[in-house]
Amino acid sequence: MTDFADAARQTTRALRDLFPRTPMQRNDFLSRKYGAEIWLKREDLSPVRSYKLRGAYNAMRKVRTSHPDQGHFVCASAGNHAQGVAFACRHFGVQGTIFMPVTTPQQKIDKTRAFGADHVRIVLTGDYFDQTLAASQRFCAEEGAHFLSPFDDEDVIEGQASVAVELLDQLGRSPDLVILPVGGGGLSSGVTRYLRSESPGTEFRFVEPKGGASLTAALAAHEPVTLKRVDNFVDGAAVARVGDRTFAALSWVNPAEVLIAPEDRICTTMLMMLNTEGIVLEPAGALAIDVLADLAGEIAGKTVVCVSSGGNFDFERLPEVKERAQRYSGVKKYFILRMPQRPGALREFLEMLGPDDDIARFEYLKKSARNFGSVLIGIETKEAANFQKLFDQLDAAAFQYRDITQDEILSEFLI
Repeated sequence: MTDFADAARQTTRALRDLFPRTPMQRNDFLSRKYGAEIWLKREDLSPVRSYKLRGAYNAMRKVRTSHPDQGHFVCASAGNHAQGVAFACRHFGVQGTIFMPVTTPQQKIDKTRAFGADHVRIVLTGDYFDQTLAASQRFCAEEGAHFLSPFDDEDVIEGQASVAVELLDQLGRSPDLVILPVGGGGLSSGVTRYLRSESPGTEFRFVEPKGGASLTAALAAHEPVTLKRVDNFVDGAAVARVGDRTFAALSWVNPAEVLIAPEDRICTTMLMMLNTEGIVLEPAGALAIDVLADLAGEIAGKTVVCVSSGGNFDFERLPEVKERAQRYSGVKKYFILRMPQRPGALREFLEMLGPDDDIARFEYLKKSARNFGSVLIGIETKEAANFQKLFDQLDAAAFQYRDITQDEILSEFLI
């Protein structure tokens, strides 16, 4: 056993002071769907509904052991890391100052405060995370506190490795494949480092959101690079730059083993797991499951473990998730229709709709002295193929229209 593996086991034993190991569940639905033995490591069922508590606890435990007089910890986070730090602060009875962007949803602020109780103070500052991070680090230096990194820290990586320790013990054998979500790289660094030592036959696949593929960029450049733009929808994994320490631990990864998950497709996976299994996952928590379809040809008959990394989902986001899933699946479209300004034109259009077509949005303003008026229309249907039938009828009737469903700028502005 390597020194890292031994340390990861010690950390795992220490974690039992906080919570029992998270479930390792064979999922019959996914196993039947893909002809494989699919297991879920349910990090969404930790006390803070993500694996982040592990790394935060271990880093705090190590600091408290080496510097028992250190009683003040600082972090910058708008999500799971903040909640993990808050929970650990209350456990150790120390003070935590948690910096969050001003734009952080109230639900996340309230949950962080609930986990930390009187042991945490929340500071809202900065419109963007980089501003929040800079403010937290200045404060940390001024106060002589200890900064807790969300991923780029050896003790955090060691803490996240406890996921692998539990996974291997619970399964009782080496899995053929482990699928890991990647944000800053803390989870994937810890899990792979442990399993490559203790389960050398196991293969890995890594998943990044399309709008935050920082590991992919780093592997291409052979060093961490900062993405110019990040889509924050997958907020638990949309990281602009993979960590220096985490990249050093992942530099061996073959770029072909890193898969990209489109944000809208992730929404279909979230709804599938909610509707069929009753499992609530946040976007990052669905990443590993989302790419099973991409791997279907190579996982048949194999034992596959997907790490469902988090379940901190605000149900106020559910309408957006449903909307994006429908648009990705092709059963909901938006388009701009040039409607002739004459009696009967609207009726003519409505008669083109099929029995499964439903108008979800209709905005029309009749304009004087014009022959045509523009209509913004949204239509839901049961089968994506129904839209081709509608478009064929529109073409035959010489109606002019433009599909804006995938037009990012127009759809964001108009929808």
